[in-house]
Amino acid sequence: MEKSLNEYIEKMVGVVDCINRIDPEYFTKYSVKKGLRNSDGSGVLVGLTEIGEVHGYFISEGERKEDEGHLVYRGIDVYEMVRGFQKEKRFGFEEVCYLLLFAKLPNRDELSEFTELLGGLRALPVGFTEDMILKAPSCDIMNKLARSVLASYSYDDEPDGIDPKNLLRQSIELIARFPTMAAYGFQAKSHYYGGQSLYIHSPLPQLSTAENILHMIRPDNKYTQTEAEILDLALVLHAEHGGGNNSTFAARVVSSTETDTYSAIAAAVGSLKGPKHGGANIKAMNMLSDIKEHVKDWTDDDEVRNYLIKIINKEAFDKAGLIYGMGHAVYTLSDPRTILLKEKAHQLAIEKGREKEFLLYDAVERIAPDVFAQAKGTTKNICANVDLYSGFVYDALGIPTELFTPLFAVARIVGWCAHRIEEVVSMQKIIRPAYKSISRPKKYIPMEER
Repeated sequence: MEKSLNEYIEKMVGVVDCINRIDPEYFTKYSVKKGLRNSDGSGVLVGLTEIGEVHGYFISEGERKEDEGHLVYRGIDVYEMVRGFQKEKRFGFEEVCYLLLFAKLPNRDELSEFTELLGGLRALPVGFTEDMILKAPSCDIMNKLARSVLASYSYDDEPDGIDPKNLLRQSIELIARFPTMAAYGFQAKSHYYGGQSLYIHSPLPQLSTAENILHMIRPDNKYTQTEAEILDLALVLHAEHGGGNNSTFAARVVSSTETDTYSAIAAAVGSLKGPKHGGANIKAMNMLSDIKEHVKDWTDDDEVRNYLIKIINKEAFDKAGLIYGMGHAVYTLSDPRTILLKEKAHQLAIEKGREKEFLLYDAVERIAPDVFAQAKGTTKNICANVDLYSGFVYDALGIPTELFTPLFAVARIVGWCAHRIEEVVSMQKIIRPAYKSISRPKKYIPMEER
C-alpha cells in the first residue's frame, strides 16, 4: 500500500502543483492584499487591542514616515521597563506577565503573590509527564508542546468555559506550566531520539521562570546569575508583539469561534513553529555559521561584505536571497528588542570567550543594510531584528537549537493568553474575512463522456 501511495503521489504531484498556483496579476486586479500586507509592506488594519503596540512608523499627510522602533506593553515602553529591572537588579518576566494580564504594574506585594502562585503551579498534573510526554516523545519539541497543550484539556475540570474567570485560571496555569512542558519535551526527545540519558528535574517554586528553565534542562541544574538574567531578558522581549504577529493572530482567529483555550493556544504554537515566524532565529544562526565557515578573516569588513553579496544574490547559504536577522515588517530604523538584547549578548560573549564571534554578528548588522540597498536598488532602511542576536544568546547559554523556538513559546504564551481573553470578552464576533473566487465556470460532464 505504501509503495502504491508513493507511486500515485509521484504521478499526481505535478497536477496539484499546477492547479494551486494563482497568477499574481489577480492580486492587483482585485486589490487583494497578499499576506494581509499593504503595498508599503505595513500590515492591513484588522482589529483593535489595548495589550501591545509595535511602533516603527507614523502616518503624516497620508504618507508613511519611518520612526525609531518602540515596543509597548499595556502603554508602557519595554525599553524603560527593562532599564528599571536592570537598575533594580531583579528578574522581570513575572512582572511582565502580571502587566499583560491585568494592565497594571504590580506593587511589591502583588508581584510576590503572583510569582508565588506561578511557582506553585509549575509542576504538571499527576501522570501527565509519563503518559503525555514520555510515552509519546516527538522529534520536534514544538509538536510535543502543542500536543501537551491539547492534552491539558483532559486534565481540566472545566475545559470549555469561556467566562473571564475560567479564561484567567487556564491562562495562569498554562503560563506556569509551559517551561516545564518544553523542558520535559526536550528531555524526552534527547533520550528517545538522541540516545542521551533521561533526567527529569522537578521545577522549584522559589525560582524565577528563567532560572527554572536552566535548572530543568541542564544535567547538573547549575547556572550563573548572568545566564539567568540574560534568559529572563529574552523572555521579557518575546512575551508580546501586538495582535498582528502570525501566532497571536492565529490565537485570536481561533478564539473568535468561542472554542476552548487549549485548541486556541495549540493553534498559536503550530503557527510559531514555522521558520518564517518563531524559527527565524535558527535560520539566522545557521546563516552566521555558514559565514564563519566561508569567511576566513571575520574582522575584514570587505570579506564579510563580499559573502553577504553572494547570499543576497542567491549564490551562497540556502540560496534564498535572504539575509536572516535583518529587516522587519514594522521596524525600519531600529528594533528596540535588538538594542537591549545585543547589549547583554556582548556581555555574555565576553564572559564565554566568544567576543570575536559576537563582533562578526555586529559586522553583519553594520554591513547588511548597504548590501541590501545596492542589490535591490532601494533607499529603504532596514535594521537588525531580534532574531539576529537571540540565536547567539541561546547558543552561548548552551541551549540546544531545538529549544530555541519552544523558549519563544514559553515567553509568548503570555501575549497569546492576554489576546485570547481580550478577543473573547470584547470582540464577540467570529473573524471571517473574504476570499475572491477566480475559478472559471465549468459544466458537469457525465462519466461516460469524459
